Amino acid sequence: MSSKEISISGTDYTITLTDQLVNQVNNLKSLYNAAYEDPESFEQVSSEISTAINEIAAQAEPLVSDDDLDGFIQEIIRVVDKKAEEIKEELEGKPSVKPKKETKPAKTHKSKK
Repeated sequence: MSSKEISISGTDYTITLTDQLVNQVNNLKSLYNAAYEDPESFEQVSSEISTAINEIAAQAEPLVSDDDLDGFIQEIIRVVDKKAEEIKEELEGKPSVKPKKETKPAKTHKSKK
């Protein structure tokens, strides 16, 4: 678990990245995808989307204002996606920060005798 500070419209919100929060964010993303893929189902999933957004926002300190809610949700989705990518790279044995290319020493030409 780690805490993350998210700044929206000049307000700093702190949220702890728990497994529960990550699952809620992933569930929200699935609901968004379902509504996008089948616009007719939007009415059915809109209340679930609203509930998921409110559950996620309720975990922030201070409570997220209505004006900041959209930006906060967008940012927390980015944070969770980035964290998932870091974990995936770590499991694959790749560093999460790409190393700089090493410069090879200049080749020196030996004179032929």
